[in-house]
Amino acid sequence: MPIVYLGLGSNLGDRARNIHEAVRLLNEAGIMAIKLSSIIETDPVGGPPQGLFLNAVLKARTDLAPEALLKTAHAVEAALGRVRTVKDGPRTIDIDILLYDDLTLNTPELVIPHPRMKERAFVMRPLNEVLN
Repeated sequence: MPIVYLGLGSNLGDRARNIHEAVRLLNEAGIMAIKLSSIIETDPVGGPPQGLFLNAVLKARTDLAPEALLKTAHAVEAALGRVRTVKDGPRTIDIDILLYDDLTLNTPELVIPHPRMKERAFVMRPLNEVLN
């Protein structure tokens, strides 16, 4: 079963609860948590002025193909009230596929590994915590 790493971020509402609820809903959808990193508070990067984020990385196993994983991540975001009105705007939850086993994928819908993850300390710090 493939191992995936998902970036989780929230800067609206009960941010910590949003992250933990996303993990619960992902588990229910067949994305079985192995380890959740520490949750860190970070400044927003890009987008309009907005509040601080809580960020974490989830290491998980899933039988879902990458495209189905993306669809499931978007469904969990929607279930937690994510509305995509402003690019890089505030959000209840953001779920990014960072890594999917050793797969490299580049389609209009999905790029794996995540193309900007190495530029973002709010991704790399928690990712390094759960890589092993």
